[in-house]
Amino acid sequence: MTLPSSLATAWVVIEYVIKIIALGTIPENRRPSSSTAWLILIFLLPVVGLPLYLLLGSPRVTGKRYRQQVEVNEMALRYTAHLPDAPPGASESRHLESILRMNRRLTGLPCLTGEVIALHDDSAATYAAMARAIDGATTSVSVECYIQSWDDVTDVFYSALERAAARGVKVRLLLDHLGSRKYPGWKTLGKRLSAAGIEWWLMMPLLPFRLRWRRPDLRNHRKLLIIDNERAFIGSHNIIDPTYLLRRNRRAGRVWKDLTVEVTGAIVAEAQAVFAMDWLFEADELLDVFALSPARKRKPGVSRPVHKRSTSTIAEALPEAIPEVGQEPAPTVGSAAPRPGRPDAVVNAMQLVPSGPGYPLEPNLRMFLSLIQGATRRVSITSPYFIPDEALLAAITSAAYRGVRVELFVGKESDQFIVNHAQRSYYPALLAAGVRIFRYPPPTVLHSKYMTVDGEVAVIGSSNMDFRSFTLNYEVMLLAFGGDLDDLLRANDDAYRAVSEELTAEQWAAEPRYLRYIDNVCRLMSSVL
Repeated sequence: MTLPSSLATAWVVIEYVIKIIALGTIPENRRPSSSTAWLILIFLLPVVGLPLYLLLGSPRVTGKRYRQQVEVNEMALRYTAHLPDAPPGASESRHLESILRMNRRLTGLPCLTGEVIALHDDSAATYAAMARAIDGATTSVSVECYIQSWDDVTDVFYSALERAAARGVKVRLLLDHLGSRKYPGWKTLGKRLSAAGIEWWLMMPLLPFRLRWRRPDLRNHRKLLIIDNERAFIGSHNIIDPTYLLRRNRRAGRVWKDLTVEVTGAIVAEAQAVFAMDWLFEADELLDVFALSPARKRKPGVSRPVHKRSTSTIAEALPEAIPEVGQEPAPTVGSAAPRPGRPDAVVNAMQLVPSGPGYPLEPNLRMFLSLIQGATRRVSITSPYFIPDEALLAAITSAAYRGVRVELFVGKESDQFIVNHAQRSYYPALLAAGVRIFRYPPPTVLHSKYMTVDGEVAVIGSSNMDFRSFTLNYEVMLLAFGGDLDDLLRANDDAYRAVSEELTAEQWAAEPRYLRYIDNVCRLMSSVL
């Protein structure tokens, strides 16, 4: 069957109009690699490419949520204006001082002090440590995590939340809708949380029939636990069995290896503030710490709020989410801060760096770039999904060409086919520059996310080194210097290096050509997905 000539002509004209418009609009404020990928898709398959672009093409949130984020950041800047860029005793270089100032300008959060209680890697032991901390809670517990599942391994964690709620502690919990719903136990999770007395909300929900809808490609990937506004866990652990409860993982013996830092001190206030902002965005509720009249009670979970708040009210209320810091003499960076289980703990200068679609200037990427560009001796990067953009790849390889010792720790096998092959496509450029690539052996999936620079600065949190974490996911990273976090993370590097296989240029040259072809195709696809 053929179309009438008039319809065929009209179709050709429409196709060309779509392509001409795409040429002049898609590259605006977008990475060249991403622009190229979208243009290829639209030029080859306009009927498919255009609707996909209209649905997923923008890397930013818009409307009310974006206005709220901007006003919240501006208010945080005004509220903390009396604080210095770095706390007393911090001996930051001029370059690091400028990075702290940039982070503060982009996120509204200054550099404070904090102490490391512990680094946690084993999942079961991490959940047990979290449970012990929760059992000591007296006022509040705040949980924000991308993937959550109440299973045999995580039962110790959720049972501690249940006990806390039973003794009158206010327990609030946020979990990403798409992140959690594909795992066993999802259908009963909400009921179990409610029955345990936990007030919970979905992050970035996809519930159009309940008037709660967010774009499916924008997710909240943060992992935070805050107890009594005094202790926080920040890192890469999701709250789920380390096999992710999938049969294929259990058959293969595949488990996820993560890293989370437990901290105390003034920095916890910033973790609580990030949680409070996300709670406000999802629950439309001003928390008790805002010192305002509580919102009318609603059924927790997925129901639509029955009232609305203006962004101005939200912005005016934000300062109460950040407890007064700087009113008393702050501990001196580098001084001793003995803690139970850590008699050798010292005070770190710490700054929390949230990022995501509400932050159009990509604070996490800019921080990574600035730290690497200023490195003079050593850079170590650990990331499960390493798909750098042009600027980050240039910064890493330039550091290596300058004589900086650059190490990259990745998994030899990834749980995601496209990501695994896209990541491999960057190895030739890295190896040519002298970057040492250490691949953690399968079946373990290396999922830790951190970076150290020059034996002085450490960054750890939820952000991968890829386009999704820079632009599409809400992430949070903790920057620290002047204390012991960098030492602890470099010791962790030693443990990873001891069991990993270093990839050499000779080994890479022996890779089959068909695999390189797949790598390059997946690299192009990763700019869109």
